[in-house]
Amino acid sequence: MAAPNPLARARYLLAAHTFRQLPSDGGFEVAFAGRSNAGKSSALNALCQQNALARVSKTPGRTQQLVFFDVTPPGIDPAAAPAQARYLVDLPGYGYAKVPQDLQAHWQQFIDGYFGSRQALRGLVVVMDIRHPLKDYDRQMLGYAVRRGLPAHALLTKADKLGRGAQGNALLAVRKELSSAFGDTVSVQTFSGESRLGVEQARTVVAGWLQL
Repeated sequence: MAAPNPLARARYLLAAHTFRQLPSDGGFEVAFAGRSNAGKSSALNALCQQNALARVSKTPGRTQQLVFFDVTPPGIDPAAAPAQARYLVDLPGYGYAKVPQDLQAHWQQFIDGYFGSRQALRGLVVVMDIRHPLKDYDRQMLGYAVRRGLPAHALLTKADKLGRGAQGNALLAVRKELSSAFGDTVSVQTFSGESRLGVEQARTVVAGWLQL
């Protein structure tokens, strides 16, 4: 029998727009980044076996805050025992987001500070459409993790849109480019929330970083 999914207990905790709104910096958390329309919300929902945990918006780029989902083991109160807290963190999406420049600047500063100082951060998942991988934003986010010495994992989403041969070619090309840019600190896989391709593999990576 398959082991229970520790991410299935995920529940919305809070959305932070400033540093003081973040939960206590204890425990472990894994951040998810992705350009608007890359399939980040669908990936989070698939990993957590929930249909509407991360809102899949018809208007890409709606995530304008750091959204925390609590996956702390049962019986533990993260507020009382912050060192045992476990969180998934949905980072703001970029790309199609039509937002004012001052808000873009605020996000940039917030994300810079979050990656530079957040001790609970244990790894980063970067979600990218397998048909359009490694855009500037993807590289920027991977760079944050690598500079901090954190592991990163690239999910090539919407893989069901390609045949198996094309999937394999895309995976090899991205793996080669990541290796050249970042060495062996970034792993990569194909993924589809629709067909469930790679869901178990990605879940194992995330749960491992969270020590769940």
